[in-house]
Amino acid sequence: MGETYMENEEKREHECYENCGCAACAQEQGAHHHVHGHESGCGCAACHAVDDIFSENEEDEKKAQSEFRREVTFLAVAGAVFVPTLICEALFPDVAPEWLFNAVFAVLYLLTGVPVLKIALKALLRGDVFNEFTLMGGATLAALAIGEMSESVGVMLFYRLGEAFQERASSNSRRSIRALLAQKPMTARVVTEDGTVEKDPKEIVKGDVVRVMPGEIVPIDGRVVSGTSQIDMSAITGESMPVAVRRGSEVHGGTLSLDGLLTVEAAGPFEDSTIARMLEMVQNAVARKSPTERFITRFSKWYTPAVFFMASAVMLLPPLLGFGAWREWIYRGLVLLVISCPCALVISIPLGYFGGIGAASKNGILVKGANVFDAVGRVDTAVFDKTGTLTYGKFRLVKIVPAAGIEERTVLSAAALAENGSTHPVAKSITAAAADVSAPEGASITQLPGKGMLFKNEGDTIVAGNAALLSEFGVAAPAVAEHGTVVHVMKNGKYLGALVVADELRTDAAKTISELRMQGIKGVYMLTGDREETAADVAKELRLDGYRAELLPGDKVEALKELCGGDTKRTVYVGDGINDGPVLVTSETGIAMGGFGSQVAVEVADAVILDDSPSKVVGLLRIAKKTRAIVWENVFLALGVKLVFLIFGVAGLAGLWEAVFADVGVALMAILNSARATRIK
Repeated sequence: MGETYMENEEKREHECYENCGCAACAQEQGAHHHVHGHESGCGCAACHAVDDIFSENEEDEKKAQSEFRREVTFLAVAGAVFVPTLICEALFPDVAPEWLFNAVFAVLYLLTGVPVLKIALKALLRGDVFNEFTLMGGATLAALAIGEMSESVGVMLFYRLGEAFQERASSNSRRSIRALLAQKPMTARVVTEDGTVEKDPKEIVKGDVVRVMPGEIVPIDGRVVSGTSQIDMSAITGESMPVAVRRGSEVHGGTLSLDGLLTVEAAGPFEDSTIARMLEMVQNAVARKSPTERFITRFSKWYTPAVFFMASAVMLLPPLLGFGAWREWIYRGLVLLVISCPCALVISIPLGYFGGIGAASKNGILVKGANVFDAVGRVDTAVFDKTGTLTYGKFRLVKIVPAAGIEERTVLSAAALAENGSTHPVAKSITAAAADVSAPEGASITQLPGKGMLFKNEGDTIVAGNAALLSEFGVAAPAVAEHGTVVHVMKNGKYLGALVVADELRTDAAKTISELRMQGIKGVYMLTGDREETAADVAKELRLDGYRAELLPGDKVEALKELCGGDTKRTVYVGDGINDGPVLVTSETGIAMGGFGSQVAVEVADAVILDDSPSKVVGLLRIAKKTRAIVWENVFLALGVKLVFLIFGVAGLAGLWEAVFADVGVALMAILNSARATRIK
């Protein structure tokens, strides 16, 4: 009944060896993600590094649940037979002949132990001697050989149960990641002689003409054949202000057409587009990034072989030197093997991390793996993207600068009348501020791409736009020394004043910077593709330690390395755009804004902030430090108790049952301690 589950364990262990040789993961298969998981099934550091968790679906999850239920049911039935038989053998040995008890234990051992022994044998044939399978298999077989059948079954039952619950915890973590990162297909409307046909962007070739509707993402790089629109390029360049495009303008794949219908001629195939190159940069950056090796894996490199040879010495040397019978010292050696099994560590360490992952989820932070906590615990430098991360990526009216003798309300009302006909983010912020102003019926409102708006009604003419637009109507607009986008307003040839619209800083941005320094972060910086003057104002207001502005996507990685002195292993980067993908994976820990962040940024980041609040970065650091403290408590608890019982075992004061109890008892205490991690806030 339990065969299916352990066959999966065998498959995972085998695949891990094939991919990484139990040393380092190969990176040939599929997408290699930034964070590497660690499942039970083998003792290697990079286990499951090439698992494509995004390929799993609801059917896979149901299958995993079914396998878990079958495994637990099987172990429960086996336990229901084992416990009464054990009690009868110990307390009522006369109720049945000894051979019957042994037969029951033998059958139970075969049912519970054969799957583990198969994996151990295959590991041995590959030369992988020191792993939990060979330890468990070898110790229980040797116990059978000296007649300790009941203890062999008990050890195997407890081991299988621990493995089942650990795998279940891992599966739950992967499922939460898959739920957030479900991919949405993107199509392109290709114009043909027979009409418009929807195609996969990868099928587009140079010269194809693509139609892009308002509110749609431009699928490929190309040149505008017809139409005008405002293009939001923030996901690619980080530029917060939309850019006006018209016939002859160049557009990039991955940008957003805000308010106009465009016809675009493809400049080349999809793989040559900006968005495709960005994805390639991300993949290359991931391939160069090494996983953080876990303590338990480094420790097991010497711990397991050391105890194995110590147990062998206990079995062989005393009887060879005439200090006792072979059976007695072989038994003591088996006790050492069972005690030394790293099950308590293998179970408690992941559960401690999973508890921290659960606590982070409750606080609106999705952490993709335990390695994130190790990495975050070491960082001393924080680097932020600007648009959509430290700012909302949305515009608001921050100031009205009226001309002499003009009231502020007059300037705002006139501008709102003209901006009524625009879907531009700046226009929306002005009309939202005016609230009760609406254009009368019959009014003529014209959008002048890249310049502003023209309003005409019953002899009145209102112009709202940049200084160049007003100059076309014979009005000289004065300079306005304010941070943000300036919209000048003119009515019937008279200058009324100006409105200043700016991307708003997030309310918790300044507090976040302050609390990061309290958490021990030595330097806080900003990288952005936005203009120098805008970046300088934001950096000054937030009291950052430095910034780099007007960066192209490929420049951010080098800028990050420059800020960190070439060493990014102690750096956390927070961003939300497609252009942040490469730098997210170059930093030791990449954090993406998940609410409105791009799919690329969310997919490659180590952690995702679900509500786009930068203050959650401070929360992640706090949770990571407390989680690591709990994990180290488990490590010292497990090793301390094992050391005591190892001494008792060598002295003959502990048998296999005591060894099993000590191992399982330590695991239980560690699990209860790990539960504290789920309540971290």
